[in-house]
Amino acid sequence: MGHFTQKLSIREKVGYSLGDGAANLVFQVLMAYQFMFFTTILGLSPKAAGLLFLIGRFFDAFTDPAMGFVADRTHTKWGRFRPWLIWSALPFAAIFWLMFTSPGWSPTGQMVYAYLMYFLLMAVYTVNNVPYCALNGVMTGDVDERTSLSTFRFICVMIVSFAVQGLTLPLVDKFGQGDDAKGWSMTMGIFAIVTIVFFVICFFSVRERVEPDPDQKSSARQDMLDTFKNRPWVILFSATLMIFIMLVVRGGSIPLFMEHFADQQSLANFIGSMGLQSVDGVDPSGFGKVLNAFGYLLKPDHSNVPSVAYGIFGMLGTFTMFLGVLCSKPLSKLFGKRMVFVGSLVVTLFITLWLFYIPSTNIRAMLWQSALWGLAYGPTVPLLWSMIADSADYSEWKTGRRATGFVFAGVVFALKFGLGVGGFIQGMILSQYGYEGGAELTERAITGVRVASSVAPAMFIVVAVAILLFYPISKELNYQIGDELAKRRKERAV
Repeated sequence: MGHFTQKLSIREKVGYSLGDGAANLVFQVLMAYQFMFFTTILGLSPKAAGLLFLIGRFFDAFTDPAMGFVADRTHTKWGRFRPWLIWSALPFAAIFWLMFTSPGWSPTGQMVYAYLMYFLLMAVYTVNNVPYCALNGVMTGDVDERTSLSTFRFICVMIVSFAVQGLTLPLVDKFGQGDDAKGWSMTMGIFAIVTIVFFVICFFSVRERVEPDPDQKSSARQDMLDTFKNRPWVILFSATLMIFIMLVVRGGSIPLFMEHFADQQSLANFIGSMGLQSVDGVDPSGFGKVLNAFGYLLKPDHSNVPSVAYGIFGMLGTFTMFLGVLCSKPLSKLFGKRMVFVGSLVVTLFITLWLFYIPSTNIRAMLWQSALWGLAYGPTVPLLWSMIADSADYSEWKTGRRATGFVFAGVVFALKFGLGVGGFIQGMILSQYGYEGGAELTERAITGVRVASSVAPAMFIVVAVAILLFYPISKELNYQIGDELAKRRKERAV
């Protein structure tokens, strides 16, 4: 017996994916560079930066669920979730650019500015991203097509991540010409313009098809009760929190690892062996001009070694993660989403720990570690959001009520809480080891950077795996829920 199907066009999937491409121009920058920017450009201490990230999450505890309620109750000719993409596009881009533009005020003024811009960015991120994520649950009721939709979405995310990881620091260095604050502002300005274009395309590309029962009574209290009693959702919420703490602690520490632990001469030799070495007094020609335009040629004085190295490693890891994302749908159809998710995280755990044991001069081992990490983690990326949509189905299957916006709002909050708590934990770890931004690091501080890049993230992966072992939706139950809900909707339409 065949299962319920509801296919989407390639055009719609690509258009939908650009929405997360836009959001990830912001999110990937925050995950990798927020700590670095706040401590080295705005001049905040590690503790002050970490506290900022943590306080922002208490703000999100109110705004994210509220946005879920509002989105679920929005009624326009474009649908409930889709219009928020176009309404929020311009303020999202503008505030993002402002947050990475230093006003050059006094230390107190810089701190106030950082706190204000960060809170504003998180608020507009909520207004945009909660409805966007909820679209995954209403564009189709086909459980396999949702995984396909998420795969398209995260292929775009991987491409954006490839650009952010590979181009951000070289572009900052290129545009700044010694003035890093100027370089950050110009680079983020380019990213902000791209986000607007992507959000507009996404808005005009997608359609909403899965609607709640028209007789369902509107009750914010009941939405909350249904969601908190939804066991798959509670498990995914908790696992998401652990995973994004891991990603932020690791992602924010890897640039510091490249700058302070990896042997700079070994890095320079490795980059030079790839033909990325510029010659003093000689203008690059041919493809060298392209590389130089993106800041990918090593300067004669080797002052940009860390940024070029991080770009190369980041792009390789993103490419292999892209390959992992492509494997997600066939693997989940064969083994089920839960088994693939847990298996991928277990492999990622060991690869994450490996980094701590790599000597500072073994650049090739570091490159292999980056490549294998992306490949192992890749399959989990689309599965998470597909499983969240499945948890919304589970709640409707059990209770007869659907609150897609609130279900996704809760997990977006877990994502952002992980972003903030991860930044706080990274700051606390580095502060505990005596790290100070812009200062010469002691051996103890360098050890702290190594711990934050490997051991600490691995601990959160262990917790996430333990939580996911209790996820109750098996491959068989997933299909059963999708088929029964499709039958109910068909009967309502008669």
